[in-house]
Amino acid sequence: MSNHPLLYFLTAVFFSFWLISCSATKNNHDKTGDLIHSACLHANYPTICLRTLSSYKGPAKTHRDLAQAAVKVSLSRARKVSKYLTQVSSSVNKGINKRERVALSDCVEQLSDSVEELGKTLSELKHLRGETFSWQMNNAETWASAALTNEDTCLDGFEDVDGKVKSDVKKKITGVARVTSNALYMINRLDESRDRPRFNP
Repeated sequence: MSNHPLLYFLTAVFFSFWLISCSATKNNHDKTGDLIHSACLHANYPTICLRTLSSYKGPAKTHRDLAQAAVKVSLSRARKVSKYLTQVSSSVNKGINKRERVALSDCVEQLSDSVEELGKTLSELKHLRGETFSWQMNNAETWASAALTNEDTCLDGFEDVDGKVKSDVKKKITGVARVTSNALYMINRLDESRDRPRFNP
């Protein structure tokens, strides 16, 4: 009987800490959700932006986190589609007409370039420094823009092409181009924000 008051006290303390922990976690999630929502609100494809960044498993607490996350999503999808196009190109090369074959071949090259450019973009965003911030952001914007141009050029190459692979390829490339467009928007938003690394002489 004499141990009951101590047991109640310890239980109450534990429960209080648990409530505080849950509250802190909820507040962090709310803040992250608010940041993503406000950041995606004016993106070119806000619904895609919200869906991809809300399900992203990495940190997303600052504009810099969001920019990196958006580029990672774009890079991941570009790699998958690039691999898919390479496989399609090698497997159906003899069974498609010349115009479709040329468009597909060009698209393989353009997506490969896009993957490389997005990789450079991500690397630049990971190593931002206060003293070179503007120069690095210009690099990131240039590479992300080039990646988007390559994806759009791939789509344009299929405009006047009829064939069995056109529909599937266009659907996949359109998906990549939209997340890349959102990534470029997040990079531009970071460039305009105050979320900059401090100057380290």
